[in-house]
Amino acid sequence: MSNSEEVFIAFQKIPWFSGLRDEHLTKIAEISHVRHFKSGERFFHEGDKQDYIYVLTAGRVALDMFVPHHGKMRISTIEEWDVFGWSSVTPGVHQRTAGAVAVLDGETLAIDAEQLRQLCEKDHDLGFLVMRRLASVVASRLMETRLQLLDVFGEPTENKNDQ
Repeated sequence: MSNSEEVFIAFQKIPWFSGLRDEHLTKIAEISHVRHFKSGERFFHEGDKQDYIYVLTAGRVALDMFVPHHGKMRISTIEEWDVFGWSSVTPGVHQRTAGAVAVLDGETLAIDAEQLRQLCEKDHDLGFLVMRRLASVVASRLMETRLQLLDVFGEPTENKNDQ
């Protein structure tokens, strides 16, 4: 079985890719590969150049970012079937918005971000589906990050009835 056939079969199991036509899955599989990793392995640092978008198929990955006066903080934990590295596919962001490090040994499907952007430009139906799904990922991560930052920086509210 070739790498793209293995990836195509894996894509069919991943909820994020459900509903995509086989021709779209085939095109994405051709620009993807399976990546095995060990706990502690870093995928990328915040600010790094973009290269791949990942779908976690096994293991666990932590997303982190630098917060002034607090250092590096975990902002999210990626679980099986989650997508991470999304900033590599967006047209305006030219660097990673967070870092990613493996927490447990595992496996991802790594999709070449530049080639995925090109596929989306050539096939607007595919582009619409990919960007709509990425928008959902971005919205979810923004909410997670907001809650993390509120936890770190938020002031306890006083009960006005106690005054």
